[in-house]
Amino acid sequence: MEKEFLEKALEYWNGVHKPIERDAIPTDDWLELFDDIIEGCKTPVLDLGCGTGNDTLYLIEKGKQVISCDLSENAIANIKKNFPEVLEAKCFNMLEGLPFEDHAYELVIADLCLHYFSETDTHAVIAEIKRVLKPGGHLILRVNSVNDVNHGAGCGRELEPHLYVSSAGTTKRFFNEEDIRYFFKDFEIEYLKEEIMSRYKLEKRLYRVCLRAR
Repeated sequence: MEKEFLEKALEYWNGVHKPIERDAIPTDDWLELFDDIIEGCKTPVLDLGCGTGNDTLYLIEKGKQVISCDLSENAIANIKKNFPEVLEAKCFNMLEGLPFEDHAYELVIADLCLHYFSETDTHAVIAEIKRVLKPGGHLILRVNSVNDVNHGAGCGRELEPHLYVSSAGTTKRFFNEEDIRYFFKDFEIEYLKEEIMSRYKLEKRLYRVCLRAR
């Protein structure tokens, strides 16, 4: 990601993540489909792009140890305040690599955080996720759909196919099924479906995906 877009992203997400109390954190049930994978996980779970802590909360309530990670200092401050039981809360830029050992984790959650990068950077971030996953480990994720017209699909200056500069000056990528199969070709796809999320004021179209590391 070019420096100007990274600076815009930091400014934008720190602005989004205002102080919030634990009982006000919104959740949805998207991870329920994969409860067997979550419950069988014997390592801490990496929650990449944890944001407010929607998925951190779900995982903690499932009795999992969670390492919550985000680019935004404000998001991580909220995590530390609201989830004292979290194993660790780490603030870092995924484009600089994941600060974890090789093949150390059985499960990575990446909810709406892998669709902000150029093609080259997307490949690099996915390679880092694969590096930290154990063979046979799972990556469970959601990404923007090309049909997500309520949230910017097809809008703004197109930098490369399906990657746009948003009104906030940040970059945002939108995926179709072919894109997902291309970017995650080194994984085995166990679940892939375009769906609608209703957490926001306007419905959001996205892909829910479960992948196994080869």
